[in-house]
Amino acid sequence: MRVGEASAGREMHTEVLVIGGGLGGVACAMTAARLGMKTVLVEETDWLGGQASAQGIPFDEYPWNESLTVSRSYSAYRERIRQYYLDNLPLTPEARTRFPLNPGMGIVSTLSHDPRVSARVLEDMLSVYTLPGRIRILKPYRLSEAHLNGDAVVGATVENVGSGDRITIHAQVVIDSTEIGELIERAGVEHVVGAESKADTGELNALDVADPLEQQGFNWAFAADYFPDEDYTTDRPRDYDFWRTFRLPYWPGPHLGFLGLDHFTHEPKQRPLFAGDSDEELLRDGWHFRRIARRRNFSTGFFDSDISVFCSIQNEYLRLPLLGVDATAMQTALQDAKQLSLSYLYWLQTEAPRHDGGIGYRGLRLRPDVFETADGLAKQPYTREGRRIVSEFRLLEQHIGVDARPGADSAEQFADAVGIAAYRLNVHPTRVRDAIDIDCFPYQIPLGILLPVRVENLIAGCCKTVGGTRMTTASLRHHPIDWVIGEAAGALAAHAVRAHLPPRAIRSDPERLIGLQRALCELGVTLRWPEFNTLSATHAMARSWSELSFKTLGPFRSHPARSDNGAV
Repeated sequence: MRVGEASAGREMHTEVLVIGGGLGGVACAMTAARLGMKTVLVEETDWLGGQASAQGIPFDEYPWNESLTVSRSYSAYRERIRQYYLDNLPLTPEARTRFPLNPGMGIVSTLSHDPRVSARVLEDMLSVYTLPGRIRILKPYRLSEAHLNGDAVVGATVENVGSGDRITIHAQVVIDSTEIGELIERAGVEHVVGAESKADTGELNALDVADPLEQQGFNWAFAADYFPDEDYTTDRPRDYDFWRTFRLPYWPGPHLGFLGLDHFTHEPKQRPLFAGDSDEELLRDGWHFRRIARRRNFSTGFFDSDISVFCSIQNEYLRLPLLGVDATAMQTALQDAKQLSLSYLYWLQTEAPRHDGGIGYRGLRLRPDVFETADGLAKQPYTREGRRIVSEFRLLEQHIGVDARPGADSAEQFADAVGIAAYRLNVHPTRVRDAIDIDCFPYQIPLGILLPVRVENLIAGCCKTVGGTRMTTASLRHHPIDWVIGEAAGALAAHAVRAHLPPRAIRSDPERLIGLQRALCELGVTLRWPEFNTLSATHAMARSWSELSFKTLGPFRSHPARSDNGAV
């Protein structure tokens, strides 16, 4: 039966099944299809893109994202976003000639943009495979059941979010690219949640005693614009009275407040919404941090205001754990988090101390159209950790952390490298302790973290569910790394199907492993970092997250068309 054809019993047969349409899932499906595999991609929302679209989080990337190609297809995705603005929107001549083009000029990214654009671009990128039927996309469908034959995952049943229509999909390889590892749980894959102990991992910053329920906060992001002389105050949220006084035991003030802790020094720090005129560039405040539309980049009157995404400590949900609890407790946490975000908006509108001495920014206007949702919140919550598989190889702090590698000038080198990554070890606050935000070397992604120790035919294809620890997935969880992990998962699946072998057999056979790495190189995936002083690079990364910069930081270049970039 061809991919996409359903029998009378609503069944499908495919070679590769990808559950989860985030960045990792999209890259995974696209890579498998490029390598000749019939593929089905399942996504529970009506948008592809995960944290870049449905969750509304502008790109978090390494400092050299404009000068170093970690993946040719990820670079193409970024350039298509820019081209969308150039081709379709009335940019000013100044914006068109600015390098790099940054539509929102958000502090967090050199390419902060509207999540709707990411969703459209990803659909366009996949169309070369969806139109001829090499990829079948099912959305909005959620995972209902995993199907096993012994220790092998042989398929899954998915259910339409609206109609309840159920489809059973049989596949030779199944990939979990969900944000929190839903297939991992349904398939009974051994996994870890929360915080590990030092005795378990040997990590410098692990807890003395493991705590599965100590988990980083997650956010329901929302978008808003701002009109200082108008009033767009929303209805008072149901749980506002609770959230306006909620306070973490170690926090210097109420959760809904501008007084917080500096992630680096752990000293009290004001985090205002506005540090001055909202139209100014490079202000280090909440409004400019994740701004996705700067109206002065566009023709006069096209945007009446800048638009910014709100995903900050004030609406970071820390009260109850999301993972390792029953379904009722999980739903409570999710609904609680929505109330927190709506309460944060209402607090900003009515009680926030203004930068000009007043009270409340009543001109903040919620923008439900940005996410195309009834409540104005993002389609999905932005989670910072998921169910991490117990894997053939576990990435630890001592492999990549600067302080955990005394005397070293680089990260551990891996013979099974399938990509490269770089981001700080950025563990967000939990309900009982502040953030850990420390230096990390640029590093390689080992294939072993994608493979469960027991279960066959399943690959972890999301940055938050691979075999890391809470420390290392705090670096892995960012946009380009998610994409590269997805590419590696898709390529591994294709090689396993073609060889009629389980995925772990590709890694364990040196010749097949080199063949996989060669294929990744030919696809434009960089497998090792260029030669440069990694200590200096690490310090550059540290500076990039503590200083404002819209410019390329690094002198390191890797030509996107090269295919000799490091099979090892």
